[in-house]
Amino acid sequence: MSAMKPENVANYPRPPAIERFSGSIRVRFNGQLIVETHEAFRILETYHPPTFYLPISSFASGVLVPSKGRATLCEWKGQASYFDVVAGGAVAGRAAWTYRTPDPRYRELHDHVALYAEPMDEVLVEGEPVLPQPGNFYGGWVTQNITGPIKGRPGTTHW
Repeated sequence: MSAMKPENVANYPRPPAIERFSGSIRVRFNGQLIVETHEAFRILETYHPPTFYLPISSFASGVLVPSKGRATLCEWKGQASYFDVVAGGAVAGRAAWTYRTPDPRYRELHDHVALYAEPMDEVLVEGEPVLPQPGNFYGGWVTQNITGPIKGRPGTTHW
């Protein structure tokens, strides 16, 4: 059972809220610890599990490599730029993103990076393994305390 209090994603706001998170976060990729921090932000948006944004300075050197390819646009946060995650010769393409110039409502996200959980070996929040948000587009992290209908599976894009 998770030590974090229960949260129902149907109760998260729209537009999304930004919230400081000081719990423990650890991520391993290709057997290597690539980031560990107690300083992050969570974006809480209706029907999405939290998306965690970690300080770019907390990542191991050389892990984040600017990715080729198009940027994407979030109606709330602005234009996202992507990184490949690289460790020990393995590459997870476009597995991380940042908002270099976020919308002023989300200015705290400057110099912070979010990661897709799926390609990582292990993502831990407060010692608890994370499951990736369903689908291949959104980057939320599902922990045991998260309940409610989660967007991302086929047929859930427009609600």
